[in-house]
Amino acid sequence: MWLSLDIGTDIALANAIGREIIAAGLENKDFIECATTGFDAYRKAVEPYTLEYAERETGVPAHVIREMAHTYARAHRAMICWTLGITEHHNAVDNVLALINLSLLTGHVGKYGSGLNPLRGQNNVQGGGDMGALPDRLPGFQHVENAPFREKFETHWGVKIPPKKGWHLSQMFEAMENDEMQALYVIGENPLQSEADQNHARHLLEGLDFLVAQDIFLTKTAEIADVVLPATAAWCETEGTVTNSERRVQRVRKAVDPPSGSRDDVAIIFDIARRMGHDWGEPDAEMIWNEVRALSPVHTGMSYARLEELKGIQWPCYDQTHPGEMFLHSRLWERPVRGPRVEFVPVEHDPPVEKLSEEFPLRLTTGRRLDDYNTGVQTSGYNSPLRRGETLDLSPEDAKRLGIADGELVRVH
Repeated sequence: MWLSLDIGTDIALANAIGREIIAAGLENKDFIECATTGFDAYRKAVEPYTLEYAERETGVPAHVIREMAHTYARAHRAMICWTLGITEHHNAVDNVLALINLSLLTGHVGKYGSGLNPLRGQNNVQGGGDMGALPDRLPGFQHVENAPFREKFETHWGVKIPPKKGWHLSQMFEAMENDEMQALYVIGENPLQSEADQNHARHLLEGLDFLVAQDIFLTKTAEIADVVLPATAAWCETEGTVTNSERRVQRVRKAVDPPSGSRDDVAIIFDIARRMGHDWGEPDAEMIWNEVRALSPVHTGMSYARLEELKGIQWPCYDQTHPGEMFLHSRLWERPVRGPRVEFVPVEHDPPVEKLSEEFPLRLTTGRRLDDYNTGVQTSGYNSPLRRGETLDLSPEDAKRLGIADGELVRVH
């Protein structure tokens, strides 16, 4: 089935599906009772989201929403996958929570062939988050504002960690605009091209007192940096680990030497630390990994020897005898449930900030190119038969109404 919903109406659709499942008596009552909390509040919150309301808001016919709700709830195995689209709206977190609520409602989580899967756009995005490349998390997804977690790292590292979460990317650009951020160290990112308003991004990045770019290519961001640190391709020129979307940690082994002048990211960071008065010794990938294992309980049992012997292990892996968890939330099916139950989090439909009107009847949304990888740093230098240049994709109905023919040059304003 394909539900062509209007942009920004994900929550209205998800809540209507939830309401229909409850109204039809298709919710997994045993799972809800044993493994969750907050169901009554959720049921009350989705009650207004009738099929008729959802059809008006989303543009999806009511009978199609009903069919999808019943099919999903009755399925023996079902998975909800999503990509960056729903997480780039102003209510991104709520969009994801609405989907999580559906999986809790039906029990499609923590078992074979069922679950929730945020599809990653890049290799090792999962591993970056696991290692603490998030504004509010330490390695192993331990919240920085949780004092016991923070104190454990402070003891090991011998330094104090700020007790408040940091800025995410959008907040960093806001901080630059408000002159609250004067320096930026960019590793493996190209914000000058990835930001929607590139002229504005350039203005803010060029206005910094100091900009460092560490990358394997001279990106557009690196071109305006004060310092450029040439790094290595992690998948073939360094030692380490990689984590895929199923939480499987695998070894990465150096296969070739990097080009002259390029250095391992870890070696670069170790040298910077040394010049700032902190000697961390000689960079060693296994030593760093063992530090992760000492501080992150979900990685404790993943020694290099076991990773190589078992051809990778899925976290959580709590000790040297643990095989790793195939299903992240399998504990929710234990009776009684081990650990805390999962809470339903009701969310409300919050339409796009910029509403359609007679003056502005169309909504412009950007997408990805199949032939290029992210901002094209690694791919745009090569020819591709899929590359067709910039196009504006309209529905045939809108194109006919506007008198636009295929291949015609148009102005967007």
